[in-house]
Amino acid sequence: MQPIRALLWDIDGTLLNFAASERAGICQTFDAFALGPCTEQMLSAYSRINTKWWEKLERGECSKHETMTGRFSEFFAMFQLDADIEAFNEEYQRRLPETIVFNDGAWEVLTKCQIRFLQYAVTNGNRPVQRRKLRDSGMDKVFDGVFISDEVGYEKPSIEYFRFVLDAIGCAPSEAMIIGDSLTSDMRGGNNAGLVCCWYNPARLPLPNDLRIDCTIERLDELFTVFERVPAKSE
Repeated sequence: MQPIRALLWDIDGTLLNFAASERAGICQTFDAFALGPCTEQMLSAYSRINTKWWEKLERGECSKHETMTGRFSEFFAMFQLDADIEAFNEEYQRRLPETIVFNDGAWEVLTKCQIRFLQYAVTNGNRPVQRRKLRDSGMDKVFDGVFISDEVGYEKPSIEYFRFVLDAIGCAPSEAMIIGDSLTSDMRGGNNAGLVCCWYNPARLPLPNDLRIDCTIERLDELFTVFERVPAKSE
């Protein structure tokens, strides 16, 4: 690999424990709408449905708004819940960033990498939610820039999204490493743009046959071992 100048970080599922935020956000929104307890069965089903709708968005099969409302429409139908979908989604978006849990070692890795690399957030999340997460977590003080799909005008994994990012930071694809947990968004996008691709894979899932993965880590601090083999770009 060539020397790396910039790290492009996914947020949810990579630096932050999205499952913890999702669980808290859904349960709090259930309470707000007096829907009764949100059971483990419901939480598991919603998580699967949500992932499916975000993957549809990444494939260009639906809009962001359709993703936001479609997931709850399907979820409500499955469990025969009665609530205004738009209002429920709005409340959920307000609750979601209230719970911020870093994945193990995430903050330490970010702050150590500041010394050596430029660092940017690359995320498909909802703009107000992501901005609040970054502010309340302190990550906005660590990153050299933030690229939210709502602001960029394109979603990961599109080549247009990553061209925008690379043009904005003045970096060649071979000088940038994307670090993320999503194969469909982060690794596919990294492949599309010619980035160095580092898959955060704590679940130890098998490597895909249809994607180029340059390195795989199960813990974020394993990046430092990777960096021993990938020198930083001299300024």
